[in-house]
Amino acid sequence: MRRWFLAAALVCAGCREAEPPKKSEAAAPKQVEYFHVDPATAATVSGTIVFRGTRPAKQVISMDADAGCQAMHAGKPVSDDAVITGKTGGLANAFVYIQSGLEGKKFEPPKESVLLDQKGCMFLPRVIGLRAGETMAIKNSDSVSHNIHPMPQNNREWNEQQSPGTPDAEHKFARTEVMIPVKCNVHAWMHAWIGVVDHPYFAVTGADGAFSWKDVPPGDYTVAVWHEKLGEHKQTVHVDAGGRAAVDFSYQ
Repeated sequence: MRRWFLAAALVCAGCREAEPPKKSEAAAPKQVEYFHVDPATAATVSGTIVFRGTRPAKQVISMDADAGCQAMHAGKPVSDDAVITGKTGGLANAFVYIQSGLEGKKFEPPKESVLLDQKGCMFLPRVIGLRAGETMAIKNSDSVSHNIHPMPQNNREWNEQQSPGTPDAEHKFARTEVMIPVKCNVHAWMHAWIGVVDHPYFAVTGADGAFSWKDVPPGDYTVAVWHEKLGEHKQTVHVDAGGRAAVDFSYQ
């Protein structure tokens, strides 16, 4: 009997459950290295976009489909002004940006959001720019319902109903895209355009047509400008360290 217990003990000595292999510690997430411009070499790029042609005739918007929209304008006509210029011919609502030359540089994303309002049954502003991954807040300042419907090609399409008094909606675009058309599925005359880039060197012009970017790293760039009716222009520009470069565009 003693021999049987001894043999059983020897056999069972190898019956212990094998210890599970120790899990390797999860690798720490790799920190993103953002590009920072050297203040000693930072440059400025500025310019003006002008329109020298004949402005198209104003197109009056019919808001007959919504009495609430009509009431907001107290019976005054509202026009769809795609081409707006200032006293010296500056072109408003042009989206200008560095199109190439910044490859390999990753810029820290902004923390603030960009606002697109719906006011007077129109999108305000008509053209906006933001960074990929930046928050876009959508506000309804009207007493009627709206529907915001961006139609991107390189991002996810979505549309959202927004009733009066509801909190601002928030959305992001993950990838760059110039430009994303926006419509309202409730009011066919409402349009806007969104430019999404991955760097801080962009602008939407006012009536003076001017833009200016500070802290631009020296290099060779392609600067592009887009307008909803007049199309796109491009120029190459060399930016010296600590210098000032001018890029002007003219539409006919």
